[in-house]
Amino acid sequence: MINLINFFDCGKVQKKYLKKYNKEFFEFRVEKFEDINKKIIPFFIKYPIIGQKLLDYQDFCKVAKLMNKKAHLTIEGINQIQIIKKGLNKGRVYLQLKD
Repeated sequence: MINLINFFDCGKVQKKYLKKYNKEFFEFRVEKFEDINKKIIPFFIKYPIIGQKLLDYQDFCKVAKLMNKKAHLTIEGINQIQIIKKGLNKGRVYLQLKD
């Protein structure tokens, strides 16, 4: 994970603990919006995510675009971001088509 910090020239690694599962893990975190905008998002545009996490990444980019437009400073923008956030990860509803 330290290599991620070196590669992207940003972020930090934190040790975390999940009480629910009695497990320790490490988290790579980028908090500076400028780093997300100029380093993380362009990397995944160049090297796209393949698979189920692609949808979460696309939502992540939607939120970044809203924040670039300063939408997060309005009630409407915050509401939009919250709706997107609810759909991330396990909150996403997958539709299954039946034949």
